[in-house]
Amino acid sequence: MWRRSAATLKSSLFLHMEASKHNAWRCQGFTSGLPLHLQEKDGICPKHIAPVITFVLGGPGSGKGTQCAKIVETFGFKHLSAGDLLRREIVSNSEYGSMILSTIREGRIVPSEVTVKLILREMESSGNHKFLIDGFPRSEENRVAFEEIIGAEPDIVLFFDCPEEEMVKRVLSRNQGRIDDNIDTIKKRLKVFEALNLPVVDYYAKKGKLHRINAVGTVDQIFEHVRPVFEPCELEAE
Repeated sequence: MWRRSAATLKSSLFLHMEASKHNAWRCQGFTSGLPLHLQEKDGICPKHIAPVITFVLGGPGSGKGTQCAKIVETFGFKHLSAGDLLRREIVSNSEYGSMILSTIREGRIVPSEVTVKLILREMESSGNHKFLIDGFPRSEENRVAFEEIIGAEPDIVLFFDCPEEEMVKRVLSRNQGRIDDNIDTIKKRLKVFEALNLPVVDYYAKKGKLHRINAVGTVDQIFEHVRPVFEPCELEAE
């Protein structure tokens, strides 16, 4: 089922991206570039709006999920948390559940293909064209796999920059009963993040797509750093 879904979504996204050559994303302040005869005959169909992909990066406890909820509420994005999708798969008794569970417990990254398939399934069924992909890619291999399967790079990359001590404190205090919320696993995850995720951050910084967010402060204070990145989308969400 996933293979069929992946192929279907990739085809759909390709068509959207072809359309985007003529119809730039409104959130960036551009107007339609469709040929006049097409505008007159068919109008501008929402199905032809190019997908907008935002990667949301940051260590465990950096506040990604909380800020994603505010972005969804304010700007109308669909939030896809890679971690939540993986944890949901664990409890679903699927063929991948046991493998995902043992991988997370060891502080390692789940194989890219598995995570991308979960994300693709959610994107295809969402009915939205604006996506926040939270906690993925976490490595250069993740990044390459995502871009190859989707056939596109992200439009925006957010990086929530938070000191390690603050991230540890937040994760230990949230008390959500998650399998990966214990001190040993947190330390493993932070080491993995520093070794593998920061090269992804650097990659997108060099491409001019990275927005580094100061992730220390109250939820509202941090969101004031996030808001300007998405403010051009506010009218579309209304």
